Amino acid sequence: VEEQFANSALNYSHDSDQNLTDPKVDQVEIEYKDINFSYGKGEADVFENLNLTIPAGTTLAVVGKTGSGKSTLVRLLSRLYEPQSGVILLNKVNWNEISVIALRETIGYVDQTPFLFSASIRKNISFGITEVSNDEIIKAAKLACFDSDVVEFPDGYDTLIGERGVTLSGGQQQRLTLARALLRNPKILVLDDSLSAVNTGTEAEILRNLTGNPSSPTTVFITHRLAAAEKADSIAVIDDGRIAEFGNHEQLMSKGELYQRMYKFQRLAEEIGAIT
Repeated sequence: VEEQFANSALNYSHDSDQNLTDPKVDQVEIEYKDINFSYGKGEADVFENLNLTIPAGTTLAVVGKTGSGKSTLVRLLSRLYEPQSGVILLNKVNWNEISVIALRETIGYVDQTPFLFSASIRKNISFGITEVSNDEIIKAAKLACFDSDVVEFPDGYDTLIGERGVTLSGGQQQRLTLARALLRNPKILVLDDSLSAVNTGTEAEILRNLTGNPSSPTTVFITHRLAAAEKADSIAVIDDGRIAEFGNHEQLMSKGELYQRMYKFQRLAEEIGAIT
């Protein structure tokens, strides 16, 4: 999906592009409004009258069982899919009035399967950018908690990695791909289960790095690990194509419903795993 996202932008423009691409606009509010979506005629609805607002600069965790619609939610945002009805508003601008190329320049999309190629770590991080300084590459790697790994390699950022990053661990591949997205200073960051191979402590540090300053991107991250969701500003629990619950960790735990059951079950499984 990351490769598809990078290569499928259409080269046309609209006046409203300035609302997103203007350097003075640091953060973007996202609003899904009355979204109805299915994958084709005769297919069951994935979403029906979906409404969701993500305030600018905040972090939203999206959780739910496999096949509940989590990835579809973020792929609609980047217009990899088009809804049958409804709109998505970015800073109150209808995303249909924004060129696809401008929209995707605004979004840093990190898929669950890293897209890497046989070249140096430096070239993998700066892929697609013609002019970038070494300091900028290192800064992005530090935000992704990858720099500490790179400096341990004999050739540092000039270390060659195999096709699809076979010489790196799964967690290193994911953090390299995240560094690539962060190098572009996105105003919206989408993490589609892209930290699944990173240990929980590093994942928490990465999420802290991505929040808490005036230029922090509006971040939507899909995760199966509720310990990561716990740190988000808000959590959307997707169940059968609807937002079954919404709130922060404390609010959802106090309800004693789906999120609480999922959280307790996962903690219990972790405790049993630690014993065995």
